[in-house]
Order: sequence, then C-alpha cells, then structure tokens
Amino acid sequence: MENQLGFLLKLLLFSALLSVLIKYAAPFLWIPATVTNVLIIVLLPTVIMATTLLLRIPKQKEN
Repeated sequence: MENQLGFLLKLLLFSALLSVLIKYAAPFLWIPATVTNVLIIVLLPTVIMATTLLLRIPKQKEN
C-alpha cells in the first residue's frame, strides 16, 4: 500500500511541476505557432509511448 501511495504522490508532484513549467516558462520560449509545431507537440507523446511499448514486445516473448 505504501508503494502505491508513494507512486501516486510522485506522479502528483511531477504533474504539478510540469503544469507550473508550462504555465510560467513556456511563454518565454520562442516557438512559432505553425501547424507543423502543433502536430509535433500533440503527437510526440503518443509516438514515444507507442515506440516504447512496441520495443517491449520482443522482451515479453522471450520470457
């Protein structure tokens, strides 16, 4: 139970930190608002997660 609670607290802290960074630090970044940049920002987390999960498939078949 402690392990799950610790994980949830770490996740909450990380999410809050990321939210603060996005709110206060992101406006100082000079990224042009183009369709290409929006697509990269929106789709990049999905592509990273899909790649990570696909790379784990061969490891699971070995076990």
